Amino acid sequence: MPVGSTVRRIRARRRGRRPGVLAGERAFGWLFTLPALVGLMVFLVAPILVTAWLSFRKWNGIVSPFESTPVGLDNYRELLTEPGVRRGDFAKALRNNLYYVLGVVPAQTTLAFVLAVIVNQRFLRGRGFFRTAYYFPSITSSIAVALMFTFLFQVNGLINKLLPGRAVNWLDNANGLIHLGLRAVGVRDAPAWLAEPEVMDLSLWEWLSGPSVTMFAIMTLAVWTTTGTMMLIFLAGLQSINPSVEEAARVDGASAVQRFWRITVPLMKPIIFFVVTLGVIGTWQVFDQIFAISFGGPQKTTLTPAFLIYTQLFQNSQGGIAAAIAVMVLAIIVAFTLVQRRLTREER
Repeated sequence: MPVGSTVRRIRARRRGRRPGVLAGERAFGWLFTLPALVGLMVFLVAPILVTAWLSFRKWNGIVSPFESTPVGLDNYRELLTEPGVRRGDFAKALRNNLYYVLGVVPAQTTLAFVLAVIVNQRFLRGRGFFRTAYYFPSITSSIAVALMFTFLFQVNGLINKLLPGRAVNWLDNANGLIHLGLRAVGVRDAPAWLAEPEVMDLSLWEWLSGPSVTMFAIMTLAVWTTTGTMMLIFLAGLQSINPSVEEAARVDGASAVQRFWRITVPLMKPIIFFVVTLGVIGTWQVFDQIFAISFGGPQKTTLTPAFLIYTQLFQNSQGGIAAAIAVMVLAIIVAFTLVQRRLTREER
């Protein structure tokens, strides 16, 4: 081999290039990925940067953003440190959405995993039908589904007719489920140590109210509409498991329950973390069901950060406040994603 060719190969390795890869191939690679990169920059990175910039300015959402005036950290102070209606609304939105996440994500993840295991069984007839039926709510218009659930959860609706006892006012009930549970055992008023301390204009008793009855109805709708998508993700993970692993466990005498907990669940942990992450991201962005069913009521117990962004921008003409809320919601989502990645790395 000529000495010059060897020297060129060594230099290419030092520059991080594979020998034999022409510069033209790299140029074509960047050319083919350029449309996707431009799309990401225009529709993802640029809006995030503009929103972050607007969060430090006073903008009414009507005039050009470049005609807005800088206000520094005033928007964030008004939402986090200054007592008032906006801080109280933001605190209520965070509380409501936190209970929404805690209720929807575990329910949809568990239900989707169970359904995926069921439809993955070979002995089940009509598996294609069940997969389509479970997935169909996920592709149906969210507004149409919300309107259908509105009729179902009316006082004279089908849900109350199927449930025993007195009819429940599902769509106009601000009572928290935790408070209702405490009332059932005789605790009707807040203890002094929960009533006096306030965090962002809400007492600890209000923070610990639990989701309202109306929010619970919306959470039921969310679980029904999102389980199908999560089921398909779980189903893809289950079908990627090598059948020989389960067959070997069956030969060793492991029961179906043992195979599920000792083989299926451990092998599915990365998929479970992925589904949980998607669920957390989606639940922190809930808007359409709130808009169609409750519009933030009753008594702001279904108010969410995404819906608060809408009201601040389009009803109160406070574009800077809306941008600040959007930035903080993004920070919350990124924090949850980083935690999920850390947990996934530890599991691997």
